[in-house]
Amino acid sequence: MKSGRKKENIRKLAAQVCGRLNENGIDAVLVGGACVSIYTQNEYESSDLDFVVESGLKQIGKVLAGLGFSRKSGRHYERSGGDYFIEFVAAPVSIGNEIVKNIKKLKTRFGVIKMLSPTDSVRDRLAAFFHWNDHQSLEQAVMIARKVGVNLAGIGAWAKREGKKKEFEVFVKKLRGARRATLVDDIKHSLPLGSHKAQR
Repeated sequence: MKSGRKKENIRKLAAQVCGRLNENGIDAVLVGGACVSIYTQNEYESSDLDFVVESGLKQIGKVLAGLGFSRKSGRHYERSGGDYFIEFVAAPVSIGNEIVKNIKKLKTRFGVIKMLSPTDSVRDRLAAFFHWNDHQSLEQAVMIARKVGVNLAGIGAWAKREGKKKEFEVFVKKLRGARRATLVDDIKHSLPLGSHKAQR
């Protein structure tokens, strides 16, 4: 990023890419760290945008050229002076061995972003913690759950299927310590996380 210049808006870029690809018949779903950035309002700052697509790179390259991006290597695209690079992952959208069926459509003033839901974004981050002991991904999962409501019971059931109950409990313990966590009512009843006084 150049000195004195405001950093690009990641929501705007994601919406532009999704919109331009969609206009050309290419379905793209945002996954990975960029979802964390969007849901945490840049508490975590990703350096790239990862999209799951079914189309070939040749077709995608032509579309991205209209946004100033050029292919650097493999599935990696950059543009001169930009703050983010873009990478593409082959379909389907999946977390571990499970295919993600419910894709969130986030409406922004820049357009619609098709992306992982907050709950699936937490699962995506936890998968890295579960299988590769990636503690940065664990912290990102906590960040998301602090900022937005997630289906904690569903995440717990998934963790159990993955054979990662103890690792899930580590996540829950960290989340208990996050005072600003907002959780859906049924999760509060099934797995209490403690209470705190409302901040004024």
